[in-house]
Amino acid sequence: MKRSDVDVAVIGGGPAGLAAALAARNEGASKVLIIERNHELGGILQQCIHHGFGLHRFKAELTGPEYAQRFINLVKETDIEVLLETMVLEVRDDRTIYAVNSTDGMLEIGAKAVVLAMGCRERTRGALRIPGKRPAGIFSAGTAQRYLNIDGYIPGKKAVILGSGDIGLIMARRLALEGAQVEAVVEILPYAAGLARNVVQCLEDFDIPLILQSTVVQIHGDDRLEAVTIAKVDENWKPIPGTEQKIECDTLLLSVGLIPENELSREAGVALDPITNGPKVDDTLMTSVPGVFACGNVLHVHDLVDNVSKEAERAGAFAGRYALQQQADAARRVKVEAGENIRYVVPHEISLDKPVEFFMRVQRPEQNVVLDLGGLRTVKKPSVRPSEMLNITLTEEMLSKLEGDTLTVRIVPQKEDGVDA
Repeated sequence: MKRSDVDVAVIGGGPAGLAAALAARNEGASKVLIIERNHELGGILQQCIHHGFGLHRFKAELTGPEYAQRFINLVKETDIEVLLETMVLEVRDDRTIYAVNSTDGMLEIGAKAVVLAMGCRERTRGALRIPGKRPAGIFSAGTAQRYLNIDGYIPGKKAVILGSGDIGLIMARRLALEGAQVEAVVEILPYAAGLARNVVQCLEDFDIPLILQSTVVQIHGDDRLEAVTIAKVDENWKPIPGTEQKIECDTLLLSVGLIPENELSREAGVALDPITNGPKVDDTLMTSVPGVFACGNVLHVHDLVDNVSKEAERAGAFAGRYALQQQADAARRVKVEAGENIRYVVPHEISLDKPVEFFMRVQRPEQNVVLDLGGLRTVKKPSVRPSEMLNITLTEEMLSKLEGDTLTVRIVPQKEDGVDA
């Protein structure tokens, strides 16, 4: 078995892994390694050929491959080592990594710090328990995106999309552009699950119907999908008898959520948040295992790759400091809790000696509200939606005013007494 030692090992060569590796190297870590199981860097961005990336980061409207290439070029300008087509099999709590590839065989890598940047995967039909046979023509939206954008195969001519996540919305537009008929996008929630701009640009601009509070209740077809039956649902997401509607189609795309890839994290003993399905982290983005950091979609699912890069740079920088033993232990730590209409907050624990940027999602849409961070800072919001992540920073000066050992983040009405943004 081939053995090597590095300062910082980054697992995953997507946008999070690339940004984390660059930040670790810039922080002074001399030996930085990226381990990627694909044959190229860039991760999921390589199949996202639509525009809309980099508006915050580069002040330019880029496609996914263009955004990825900017970071790939920066990595190539450094001495960061990259292992492609290399599968990580195990990460131990002492930061020993076991991986395998066809060139070197089995690898044992000792790292002073590890950054988890494995991204996420799509929820499948099996998780939805949709009744019916298993004909050809049922794909996750991301799989269909790869077939179309990378391999050049259109998955079908008449499609229904279940779920209004961003990938599903973008694939609705993509199929329409390629001449396919998109019959409808069906969403179980009473509101769209994707970004508002994608609803407008991908559905409304192409006259694609969005059917809310509905789901697929039956699959029809033997060898090939022939139709799906949809039905309205009640407040408990149970189908309402008598509301069934049959839609003929040869393709069903599933855009029903993303799950952070945390099998390696779990085996390493990393504590996971049951809400995000990602690791619990502190304000340095270090997990419950010392020296193991997490960022990007493996930590929590993001809307914008610009935020992924920002978060990954923070994780990479602190991983580099940890590897160089420059990271001091915080004297006082405070837990962060999700309050009224907040689904989750990252990080889960903070110290009070440095500025902290919080990322969070709300549980339900609301209008004319105030985002309140433990009374330390309040920000008026004309509207909030679960599909759009909120992020806000508390300065060291603000944190110094915190009393107690808990910081509660909540959404309150603007009219509530005592809250002023």
